[in-house]
Amino acid sequence: MSIFNKLSFKDQAFRLRETAILDATTQLFANKGFDLMTMDDVALAVGISKPSLYKHFKSKDDLAAAAMLRLLHEAEGFLDGLDQGLGPTATLSALLEWAMRVRLAGGLPFLPSTSPHIRSMLTRNIRYVAAAIKLNSRLKKIVQQGQKAGELRKELPADVILYSFYARTCDPAVEYLRLYAKMSDDDIVKHMLSVCFSGLTS
Repeated sequence: MSIFNKLSFKDQAFRLRETAILDATTQLFANKGFDLMTMDDVALAVGISKPSLYKHFKSKDDLAAAAMLRLLHEAEGFLDGLDQGLGPTATLSALLEWAMRVRLAGGLPFLPSTSPHIRSMLTRNIRYVAAAIKLNSRLKKIVQQGQKAGELRKELPADVILYSFYARTCDPAVEYLRLYAKMSDDDIVKHMLSVCFSGLTS
């Protein structure tokens, strides 16, 4: 029996509502941006009152941090589910494909690069910082393994490769290709993965 099944009906309902709140927050966050998103927007999207929303999250900052923290946990879960026999580059490619598809479906990028306020707020959130450090350390080891195996350029600092990888999850080219080039999500993912791992030169 799962932990969820052991919870009381009230606790199950609370958790389900919290999941719905985070889903709505993620969509609003991605579509409207943090600055324009309001607690009223979230409550309306979920179909609950604002006082009910505040029982789960005390502020918009708490909401944003929880949404970003969930993304990091989902990334960890995705990595855990990959074939452990995959090489470093294949692992990074699979994770980047997952991250881009999450974003194309209305999710959030790994790096909160769009708002100085969000960056500042997240650096003060101990749980987020701990999760971000854990994921970063894990990915840096994969990068270093790729360099040692000759799959990734050894002359580049590992952090340059790693943060370039993160930047691909925030690249506005994804939206431009969908909006202006009218590309399918599959083609966008395919081409962006090629640019990231093969470069632009022939």
